[in-house]
Amino acid sequence: MPSIWPTVIIVSMYLIVIIGGQRVMRNREPFQLNNAMMIYNFCLVVLNAYIFYEGSELADRLARNCWFFFFSKSIELMDTVFFMLRKKNTQITFLHLYHHSTMPLIWYIGVKYAPGGESYFSASINSGIHVLMYTYYLLAAMGPSMQKFLWWKRYMTVMQLMQFWGILFHTSYAIYTDCGYPNMYNWALIFYDFSHIALFSNFYYQTYTKKARAARAKREESNGRHDKQEEVSNGVHAKNGNTRLRSRRD
Repeated sequence: MPSIWPTVIIVSMYLIVIIGGQRVMRNREPFQLNNAMMIYNFCLVVLNAYIFYEGSELADRLARNCWFFFFSKSIELMDTVFFMLRKKNTQITFLHLYHHSTMPLIWYIGVKYAPGGESYFSASINSGIHVLMYTYYLLAAMGPSMQKFLWWKRYMTVMQLMQFWGILFHTSYAIYTDCGYPNMYNWALIFYDFSHIALFSNFYYQTYTKKARAARAKREESNGRHDKQEEVSNGVHAKNGNTRLRSRRD
């Protein structure tokens, strides 16, 4: 980890490519990249499973594992490239760009100056969640036949939020017990973690809670119009029935 500048350049190029690429793709047909995505997602499932497995009390092994985690964050920038090439621009949110562009920078600092101790927990739990996430993406890339197995999408967001709360409590406990890990990094992780809790909570609310409420209100409104139409229709039928009855009497 001799210099942060290669990481800064990679992240800067990532943002330039994504922003410029969206403009280039504006008048183009989306690319069909299912085969490439299956290979990519499978590789990341394997890599994250390895990082999750490699959590260890041995200092050298733990430092090496933290480097692999840092390295994986640079690879995962390809997530956004695939979204851009497939014109899935609704997926390229502020949350998505914030998370992907800051993780390599944050973890460069972690691996450079404190590659071990408390840092193992957030790396391990995040890799475990990413095994599930990239498994989901792998199944989605296999085509419509796999849709019946993808009912758990919203629960991934729940698991991600649980991850951030777990990191928050674990890091707070590390500060409380003064476990020997530099508290400056612990506090930085807490503030960074809070930003993810806020952004992911907002994402969950906008994507699931708010849309569910809107759909329920729309159904209720539709049912109300249907009931009103039935009342009007029944009233017309009753009126016509009375008219025919008077006609017969006449």
